[in-house]
Amino acid sequence: MKKILGIFGLLVFVIVAAVILNPVFLSPYNIQNLIHRTSLYTVISIGVAFVIITGGIDLSIGALIGYVGVLLPMLLVDYHWPVPLAVGAVLTISALTGLWHGLLITKLRLPPFIVTLCGLMLFRGSARLITRDTQQGLGIGFGTLRWFANGLIPLPGVEKFALPVTAVIALLIAIAAAVTLNLTVYGRYLFALGRSEQAARYSGIRTDRMTILAYVICSLLAGVGGMLFILDINSAQPSSFGEFYELWAIAAAVLGGCSLRGGEGTILGVVIGAALPQFLRTAIAVTTGLQYIELLIIGWVLLAGVVADELVKRYAARRTALRRAGERRRHTRCLRSPTPCGIPAAGTCSRPPSW
Repeated sequence: MKKILGIFGLLVFVIVAAVILNPVFLSPYNIQNLIHRTSLYTVISIGVAFVIITGGIDLSIGALIGYVGVLLPMLLVDYHWPVPLAVGAVLTISALTGLWHGLLITKLRLPPFIVTLCGLMLFRGSARLITRDTQQGLGIGFGTLRWFANGLIPLPGVEKFALPVTAVIALLIAIAAAVTLNLTVYGRYLFALGRSEQAARYSGIRTDRMTILAYVICSLLAGVGGMLFILDINSAQPSSFGEFYELWAIAAAVLGGCSLRGGEGTILGVVIGAALPQFLRTAIAVTTGLQYIELLIIGWVLLAGVVADELVKRYAARRTALRRAGERRRHTRCLRSPTPCGIPAAGTCSRPPSW
């Protein structure tokens, strides 16, 4: 919990500053849109968090989102597939993508960066190939399916505000991910794998299976996110749809406390990390109206937040090290203290050292 206090404080600061500069920021319609956009990015950020926790990386999810974004309309509109069959095919392709990446990384020992970078190029090129680089969309049909991406759930007694359906989907995924990581043996295995793959292997953990599982979850959630994005936007350009989404997802995971070295991370932190860039974008648009500088400001703010969080962690680690060093010195003096029987006096060594 302490690891996400810094980024949560930054999120609160952004909200307070935006409200002071323009109270419209807290309008029901604006909050509703913020929750909706944050939920979409939360889905894909949770997926990439599983990979980062194991010490890996996945650069292909943005291109996979683009591929799903053009494939789903093609199956539904051009080939007239039934909705369950089209959705099942898209999710199967997404899961098989994670399986393919995991096998290349575990069996051939290829670097995750290279494998997923190649996946990025392959999916972006495949999306342009199968569509002949033409825009895809669902038109005005499939209203029931699109409800999952842009539907609203009215709240009793609350006017001018409704809960986006995407928030419910993201919440269910977040709960399932948190339970998996914190309350199951597989979650403990994933954290152990991220801390030390060799130690995890020696302790009997099938590290290859855990790595493959992480990449399958990541790609599967990228497929879910890709469907939600296309159903929400209703239009996808093969050359650009989903571009840079992998960077937003990785940034959300890292801001939320996932270490790129592996072995650390919380789902609550990932949710907060996914919310911060979206709140920043809206705050910039509402307070300045200069949307063309949003990436510049977001970059500096996120960098400042990461640097401040790292400095706080180092300060806390230094204080802990100094405290343990003091305990060791006191225990050493305690053991060397002279007594008539050669045994330290009672009460002088009340507890063992903490190292």
